[in-house]
Amino acid sequence: MANIKPFRAVRPRAVYAATIAALPYDVYNREEARKEVEKNPMSFLKIDRPETQFPKEQDMYAPEVYQQAAKTLWGMLDQGNFCEEQKACYYIYEIGTKEHKQTGVVACASIDDYFNQVIKRHENTKPEKEADRIRHVRVCQAQTGPIFLAHRPQPELRRILDIKKRSHPVYNFCSEDGISHKVWAIEEQITIDKITSLFQNMDSIYIADGHHRAASAVKAGLEKRKEHPNYDGTEEFNYFLCALFASDELRIMDYNRVVKDLNGYSKEEFLKKVGERFLVEEKGTEPVQPEKKGVFGMYLDTTWYRLEIKENYISQDAVDGLDVSLLQNHLLAPVLGIEKPGSDPRIDFIGGVRGLAELEKRVQKDCKAAFSMYPTSMEELMKTADEGRLMPPKSTWFEPKLRSGLFIHRI
Repeated sequence: MANIKPFRAVRPRAVYAATIAALPYDVYNREEARKEVEKNPMSFLKIDRPETQFPKEQDMYAPEVYQQAAKTLWGMLDQGNFCEEQKACYYIYEIGTKEHKQTGVVACASIDDYFNQVIKRHENTKPEKEADRIRHVRVCQAQTGPIFLAHRPQPELRRILDIKKRSHPVYNFCSEDGISHKVWAIEEQITIDKITSLFQNMDSIYIADGHHRAASAVKAGLEKRKEHPNYDGTEEFNYFLCALFASDELRIMDYNRVVKDLNGYSKEEFLKKVGERFLVEEKGTEPVQPEKKGVFGMYLDTTWYRLEIKENYISQDAVDGLDVSLLQNHLLAPVLGIEKPGSDPRIDFIGGVRGLAELEKRVQKDCKAAFSMYPTSMEELMKTADEGRLMPPKSTWFEPKLRSGLFIHRI
């Protein structure tokens, strides 16, 4: 039973929504974030990445940096860039392109559901990344970016959302990357109660994207519980900001790999080693976008190859059978010696949104080989999470990305 509830959002006034809304903080490196804020001084990135408001040499984890995030956030509320809802609402968030749209509910989820496995994860988190966001939440006294959650399709919920979407949205804009964003506020108590009830009937909800933000929000809530030992569970710090989408509306793109060297092998030796566990077919200059599970593209020395895992290495296991696992277990680790892809500096990861040309570019610039992947499916993600297991690092790339700054949850 999922405990999902409405909340009183702090959100941009409609005239500022398009200017404030920003991609998640972890999409950018430090220099990219700085350039984005220089280009758009109203961007929410200046709050999510407050080091952008300091000189380049500033320690981005210093106390004054987090304090600047809080000062900027609540200063924008005082200045009228943001407003605060007068009653608890649910929000409908439609995001997408002409070819693909997905509609979700922005709400708050219980931190207890994170612990009792109603909200299920499929990735590990890094303590240093958690610590950064915990400090951000603690100092701002707010969660500033929704955790991207998925649930199995619920026809009645979809019907309610479709009816509401016939009304006038509170936000309707297109971001500069061509993604459309529409938001509706659900204020009617009868509809709010119905949506709450529908979520209560769900026994599993899945973290699609935002594992670090989720873990940080939960731990920040636990800190608050220690500060308020007589809490009764209704306080806002017992919940975290989320956006919940039906799994059949979501789009997972390929999450490709590039490697810096061939582990001492010559090109010929490397191809021979790869051929021990994969069928290798040379494709010339034609980029290889895998057409099914078990197939990989490989770009090596200006040439594309189609790799297909040999039948005796295919696994029906929920994790070992993932394409990211097949590549890791039968090529990256045994041939290239990359045992820990999450921390090995010899490997890098490129979201499919950048296209295969980006793989060619990286090989020409600073890498030796690139691998294009067949996307992980939502069913594979949910099966892994249902078994209480974890996927290898960088298994999923969800597109489009939810924007930060459109909804803020005070704790």
